[in-house]
Amino acid sequence: MEIENEVKRITEFLSVIIKTYNFAGALIGISGGIDSAVVLALLERAIGSDKIKAINLPERDSSKESIKDALLVCEHFGINCEVQPITGALRKLGVYSLFPPALFIPESIKIAYSRNRWNRYKEPYMNDLKNEGDELFLKGVAYYRAKHRVRMSKMYLEAEKCGYCVVGTTNKTEEMMGLYVKWGDDSVDIEPIKHLYKTQVYELAKYLGIPQKIIEKPPMPDLIPGLTDEEAFGLTYPEIDKILIDFENGIGRNDESAQKVRKIIELTKWRRLKSAGIDDFPEL
Repeated sequence: MEIENEVKRITEFLSVIIKTYNFAGALIGISGGIDSAVVLALLERAIGSDKIKAINLPERDSSKESIKDALLVCEHFGINCEVQPITGALRKLGVYSLFPPALFIPESIKIAYSRNRWNRYKEPYMNDLKNEGDELFLKGVAYYRAKHRVRMSKMYLEAEKCGYCVVGTTNKTEEMMGLYVKWGDDSVDIEPIKHLYKTQVYELAKYLGIPQKIIEKPPMPDLIPGLTDEEAFGLTYPEIDKILIDFENGIGRNDESAQKVRKIIELTKWRRLKSAGIDDFPEL
């Protein structure tokens, strides 16, 4: 990837799409992670900070550090960040009734509790993709997916009040591995980095001047406190991207990583369940 040309290509894409569909600007959810930071930087280059609305949508279980990181990114690029908690909406929906209150429990205890729950299953991420698991596991799935869907509803409410589009932050690795929530973070108007693997997003982050703290921060899904993406997959992003790129280029893998290849094939197969009924309608 030629980084300078890629940045120019994406910023032109954003500018043209926003103008073509008559959006007054763009709204982005800032999580404090690298993907939203990169997309924010690209948006700032494409349409300017005065046409960007950045919001952080924490809830009862959100890490305070992630909120600080979201504010850090926005401050770095001179963009105001609105922090709008969605705890009340989730409580009204009955989401928090699925698990005990955690308001006054220290972060370290939350992490230990969540990890113990995660580690009780042999292949928890695969169970998630397959919609399998015992009652406790399925309650956990419903618990975290609801948060993504409420966030997306709030983002569209805020965007449409001012005629803005909602810009997504999913990358190609996440999309192929199923690391997104259907009707949650996959439901946006524009996806500017969905063609880039996670390792390529890191390349852009360095070029765009993303704060070093964000670049060095381990990527974490909104699954359980303290769990990283790579722990959920059981593989590192460089390992995953190397295999996915080989798939894309038609290169077979018969080396010592054969077991890893088989695992990724299985994960990419089952992530298609997320689009069942949309992309996989059978021919009659």
